[in-house]
Amino acid sequence: MQVLSQALQRTGTMMTVAEKVKTYRLKKAWSQEQLAEVASLSVRTVQRTEKGQKPSLETLSAIASAFDVNVSDLSEENYVASQALDERISEAKTQVAQETLFYRILVTAVLVCTALMIINYLFTPKSYWSVGVTVIWGGLVIFRGIRVFIMRGEIALWQQRRLQKILRSGNKRPDNKTTEQ
Repeated sequence: MQVLSQALQRTGTMMTVAEKVKTYRLKKAWSQEQLAEVASLSVRTVQRTEKGQKPSLETLSAIASAFDVNVSDLSEENYVASQALDERISEAKTQVAQETLFYRILVTAVLVCTALMIINYLFTPKSYWSVGVTVIWGGLVIFRGIRVFIMRGEIALWQQRRLQKILRSGNKRPDNKTTEQ
């Protein structure tokens, strides 16, 4: 898709949103119905967009997400709003991926700990070794849940400050020597 995006940008004429959406859709060999399903839009919305009716930013972002391109790649002009929307979409995708991973870890922990408790009860009923494993694993899952759902804003802010600090210090050379040849 990046190749198609670059090809669209290289063409001398400015393509409309309708032309870009249709080009991307045909490149993927999708029908309007398929695009509507992947983008979670109505078929009528896709039809209107391809006929030239200006789509809302939400519609444009859904279509861009379906094609795995930036909103600015589909819009006629490079709006700051579309770039901000691209950032929000990227952040949302990251958040969904983190939440999916958390739930996968949670289900795994519950299944494994349940199996360990059953094994513990069947083979060594006087010993409670599985409780220790369950408490430790449960604590780690709780910590990850706090990190994913509660502290995500603080962590993102810290990462941003840390990145800025590294970039600022990267501009300065510690020994102030220049390389001469």
